Amino acid sequence: MSIANSVGKGTRKCGTILLDAITFFVFLFLDLLDAILCVVYKFLDEFFEGKASPCYCVKKGEQSADCADGERDLSETLYGRKNVFREMGFLGFARKREYRKKRDGFGGGGRLVNRWSDCGCESCVSWMKNGCQKLHVVVKELPQETDDSRGESAENVIFLHGFLSSSSLWTATVFKNLFEPVKGQYRLFAVDLLGFGRSPKPSDSMYTLNDHVEMIEKSVISPYRLNSFRLVAHSMGCIVAVALAAKYSKFVKSVTLVAPVYFPSAKDGSTLMALETLAGKRLWPPLAFGQSVMSWYEHVGRFFCFLCCRNHRMWERLLKLLTQRRELDFMTVDLTRHTHHSAWHSMHNVICGGVKFMDDYLEILNRSTVKVCIIHGDQDPIVPLDCSVNIKMKFPYVELNIIQNADHGTVILGRKKDFTENLERIWASSQM
Repeated sequence: MSIANSVGKGTRKCGTILLDAITFFVFLFLDLLDAILCVVYKFLDEFFEGKASPCYCVKKGEQSADCADGERDLSETLYGRKNVFREMGFLGFARKREYRKKRDGFGGGGRLVNRWSDCGCESCVSWMKNGCQKLHVVVKELPQETDDSRGESAENVIFLHGFLSSSSLWTATVFKNLFEPVKGQYRLFAVDLLGFGRSPKPSDSMYTLNDHVEMIEKSVISPYRLNSFRLVAHSMGCIVAVALAAKYSKFVKSVTLVAPVYFPSAKDGSTLMALETLAGKRLWPPLAFGQSVMSWYEHVGRFFCFLCCRNHRMWERLLKLLTQRRELDFMTVDLTRHTHHSAWHSMHNVICGGVKFMDDYLEILNRSTVKVCIIHGDQDPIVPLDCSVNIKMKFPYVELNIIQNADHGTVILGRKKDFTENLERIWASSQM
């Protein structure tokens, strides 16, 4: 028996060593590929647009002084991602030459046009043609409500989606499953966050946490004159929701967070901790490998966005032909309704960069006695359950509801009616 155990342990150890070796060489190849694509995109950008798009392949201290002010809110992960060939200076000559020029593509250049590698279909650029600089918002008004009384008797609820999603997450779930008597009490706002869905995707935005908050103010709170509201958010949207709630702590009645990203306050290095935890360099499972590639490799990620997002109409037609369906599931469509610039910066500046502010925001909500409820699936492979458990441990006032046998998506999509009923109970218990 001991011999069999020894053989088993030896086999597992050999398998682990082999996997580690394969992982090392795969990501070493991706390091090289990203460095090469950096130079390739530089020349392609100059050919198609007359100037190269700035990137983060230089060290932070090498950036030009005129853009330093615009990078105060940027995540450390943008410059802190290690690349063997970049550290060696291999193929870096072209990028160094570029950074000696004025970087007018980021923050303040007024550059709203989409890049040549982004989709230019009517749906993707409609916001530019209309000159609209507000988010796309789906509003579910009270039934038989007069314009004069709106906003006074109604309870307002703002819904924020997660990464690579849209307002459709909420219109396809909560909006359709509210209990009939409850529909007459709440006015619902489902938002497409900046850079996603049908909302603007400006190439001069850095998609910082503050940018997302300001656009929600501009698109929902101010035009609809909300003097009180509730928040419901999923995944990345939870960070935006907590920041918004902290800013309007006197007006928020409740905050419901579904699978929030959080790490115990490790302000120093917390952004890199978030990147390593959520998108560490792993080959298996395939979803984890895809997350790591798109989060660590700026130019490889842009290449995949060029293939998928720029050509989303072709892929959608192909999927409709293969599935014999006239309409695709909204989750499939949402995956491509962004640009590489918007997704890349939201991933780093909101998800990774925003975690270092979570403790401060939650403390503000604690002092303001705002009801905070968390819903998290115990099988979530994307945002570990430990994130929510750690919030509960540090902030006991937070209500934590762990859903058995639910993952990052099915915690909502796999239990639409139960989830909606849970929201109704939360809202009813926090009436003011």
